Amino acid sequence: MTMEFSKDFLKAKSPCASGFRWFIRHQHEGQDYQLLLDNLVRDGRVDDACWLLSQFGPTDAELHLEHLEAEALVFAGSVFVAGDVRVAGVLRVGGQLQAGAGVRAARLEAGADVHSGGAIFIGGALRAGGTVKAAWSIETQGGIDCEKLRSGWGVECAGDLTLAGEGQIGQELLVRGDIHCAKSLRSGAALTGQGDIHARHGIDAGGDVHCGRHLQADWGIRARGAITAGGAIKAGETLQAETEICAGPGYGVYAGLSVQMGAWEDCATVRAARKPEGLVSGHWQAPDTARAVA
Repeated sequence: MTMEFSKDFLKAKSPCASGFRWFIRHQHEGQDYQLLLDNLVRDGRVDDACWLLSQFGPTDAELHLEHLEAEALVFAGSVFVAGDVRVAGVLRVGGQLQAGAGVRAARLEAGADVHSGGAIFIGGALRAGGTVKAAWSIETQGGIDCEKLRSGWGVECAGDLTLAGEGQIGQELLVRGDIHCAKSLRSGAALTGQGDIHARHGIDAGGDVHCGRHLQADWGIRARGAITAGGAIKAGETLQAETEICAGPGYGVYAGLSVQMGAWEDCATVRAARKPEGLVSGHWQAPDTARAVA
């Protein structure tokens, strides 16, 4: 795809004054889209290049490389790298990013999927319009916002985690902000969110589930350890922990919020080593009467 720019064409998008002056000064009228993005990045105007990509959208162009090492890259199409990706600054891709090895950047945004055959380390935020998938671990110093999140190892996120779909984490999940998941959230080890945690389907952790504030799943919550929260614990169906279920001081524990009271014994059981304090709803099932769970 070739897109040519004129002064009037660009001005209609209300660019910032300095960016528009740069365009006029460098007489870029008529140049194609990707060349303009490259020249902006070359001149240190990475934010302007990102703005331009946001305004005019992705292309079907493809960039194929053995390795990618750069100060910054803004590419309107998709980027395919056989080896690793090392970008000191911003990495912005209009389509998908696929790397056979690890991915490291100061900030990463892709319009589609991000796939890494190794680990992903981002010094700021990571955003993708599709699935973020890493064979190894994922670590970000900012938030993660994508459709689905999948990792073979653990995930550590220094900001909020926002998923439009599901999350499947091979080992531990640690989020220092809020967790908002539109479907199910699963981890192979402990699952920790230091803010609120809300999954619109279920939560299933291979270790403890710990929430700094309010914990909510519209289906059920299961932990192979404890379920603890600084605020309320709410489940639309069942609550199951191998040790304790403990809400914050003065807060309640709720199960069966999406189930009729007459069906609580079958669909809204609460199971733990001992009955939770402040249990408001759901059917408590003592350990010696608990049925086997597949």
